[in-house]
Amino acid sequence: MRCIFADVSLFISYKCMVENNILSKARLSPTFAALSTRPVCRMKKIALFLTCFLCLAGILHGQRGPEIGLMLGASNYFGDINPNYSLKRIGPAGVFIARYNFNNRFCFKFAGSYGRLRGLDSDSENAFQRARNLSFRSGVVDASLQLEFNFFPYIHGSSQDFYTPYIFVGLGAYFSNPKAEFNGTWVALQPLGTEGQPIGGEYPLANPALAYGIGFKTDITPVWSLNVELSGRALFTDYLDDVSTVYPNLLQLQNTRGTLAAQLSDRSGEVVAEPIGQPGRQRGNSKNNDAYGFMTVGLVYYLGKLQCPVISRPHVKERPKIKHHHHR
Repeated sequence: MRCIFADVSLFISYKCMVENNILSKARLSPTFAALSTRPVCRMKKIALFLTCFLCLAGILHGQRGPEIGLMLGASNYFGDINPNYSLKRIGPAGVFIARYNFNNRFCFKFAGSYGRLRGLDSDSENAFQRARNLSFRSGVVDASLQLEFNFFPYIHGSSQDFYTPYIFVGLGAYFSNPKAEFNGTWVALQPLGTEGQPIGGEYPLANPALAYGIGFKTDITPVWSLNVELSGRALFTDYLDDVSTVYPNLLQLQNTRGTLAAQLSDRSGEVVAEPIGQPGRQRGNSKNNDAYGFMTVGLVYYLGKLQCPVISRPHVKERPKIKHHHHR
């Protein structure tokens, strides 16, 4: 099944070329009838989207200019400790955005985001998860460059084209540092190698991410607009929560990393009589990478020039011309 962003990019190309009389007839991909909802797309398809965007941005003309804004809302984590997309541990979030509008359809956007993520096995209804008894929390900071497409023509200050839903996709990077609470203290998990990583071979705390989402914006004044966004970050790692593969040999882990590392690797003994952390037993699911998302609302200020409204003259009937006859 094709990725959603590849087919959407083709659809955008078709729509905009038709609107500008560049293409009169075209056949769309047969998968338009059932677009995939998977957020993760390969790099070559992102490149296809970027190519279409740059070409069409040069074709279309309209209102150009920058805008900046601040959005506040909620963040949530999805992964090995929250595999069922529970919303029990929603945290705060903030997003700074800076857009450049190429025209009334396409924008290039920078987004800098911060959120608080948390997951607890004790929230799950799954017996294995409750026995596993792992948990984490982490602040996450990310930055991304995004391409944004407005479904409707959008012009600041217009009395008609002042609102639109939109979609966006882009690439970025994030930084997180998962920690677990132990005896009243929050302990960083990555340096402990809780799944038996060798010293010096720990997973990185900064990683790339794919940003994607949908939104809606509407003018509240000619220069101020209200924006609502639902965005996600598909990660290329499964260690946002410090859980991914199997339990290590706890005795070896204790010898190389210390007692605290072994205690935080297998916390099942805190809730069940028989600890489940046998060497090689599944601790996480490395086949599914972690993810997180934001739901935000905010105000955006337009810094560009506003288009003057078109004022038309009332229709006036032209007086008939009087023919002058010259008499000899």
